[in-house]
Amino acid sequence: MSQFFKSSIPSSQITSESAYLARGRVSHDRLSRRRLLQLGALALGSAALAACNSAAPTAAPAGNAEKATQPAAPSTQPDAGLPAPSKNTDELGDKLNTFEQITNYNNFYEFTTDKEGVATMAQSWKPTSWTVTVGGLVNKPKTYDIDDLRKKFTQEERVYRLRCVEGWSMVIPWNGFSLASLLKEVEPTANAKFVRFESINDPTHLPGQGGGFVWPYVEGLRLDEAMNELALMATGVYGKLLPAQNGAPVRLAVPWKYGFKSAKSIVKIDLVDQMPTSLWMNAAPDEYGFYSNVNPERPHPRWSQASERRIGEGGRRKSLMFNGYDKQVSALYNGLDLMANF
Repeated sequence: MSQFFKSSIPSSQITSESAYLARGRVSHDRLSRRRLLQLGALALGSAALAACNSAAPTAAPAGNAEKATQPAAPSTQPDAGLPAPSKNTDELGDKLNTFEQITNYNNFYEFTTDKEGVATMAQSWKPTSWTVTVGGLVNKPKTYDIDDLRKKFTQEERVYRLRCVEGWSMVIPWNGFSLASLLKEVEPTANAKFVRFESINDPTHLPGQGGGFVWPYVEGLRLDEAMNELALMATGVYGKLLPAQNGAPVRLAVPWKYGFKSAKSIVKIDLVDQMPTSLWMNAAPDEYGFYSNVNPERPHPRWSQASERRIGEGGRRKSLMFNGYDKQVSALYNGLDLMANF
């Protein structure tokens, strides 16, 4: 298989779009994460940046020796049971990002807000004895050991594009299994309308959880979205088990939505009858809505979503509705105003 928003930050403190998009200065992804996060902290936690996991060029910023000595990415040789990439492009012909790009530049605020620092900090975190509890409005609640998830559900390769709300993108060869297959096994009841995902909450080992947000990281989907064939529980990348910085040992991959919807290091999944309030909805409700579908016509309050910068490429490219997965998912939103329901 191949594969909205009034800011609570004072306008005087908001970085202009021209400065945000300017080339030859601080890259706009770093600007959005570091500068605007600081502004968000001044606004009592209403940070308006989304935590989507992605990759950037592996070259270290000029004059930063610490970043230049960042540890090398692990070998790309496949792990037992995980299929290695069988192709070099996605279904649109776009090249895969490299393993090094994908694993060395990550948004994972549980560690740090510095994307270039996550990989280093995550080296000492070894998630073991991992379980995922699936319950709520289901007939057969279950708790799965991570090995159960890897063995019980057929592991397959899925090459997906990832579009970050910050305006950059990449192409990732995931390994994992259909979220629908997991949900079918626990048998959602007739009252189940939404799926709530909860990530690890361990401030002792994850220093970023010492403050700044209401932890743990929470995300959600409508049940019919979660049952869509594209929704993936990812357990690997490039034929390797997920590195810690990419959301080990199991994370969500929902390719038609902005990347922050794809929760990492999941420990709990609940079927519920009310729309879950995600971490980003709680932090900045006027900027990040529940749906967060890739919609080039719906701008972020401080930048356009009409184009994106593909990691590893020069210039920008046009963003696609639903990140190019409109044929698979557009029917889910018939009759829904995608400008209002952002």
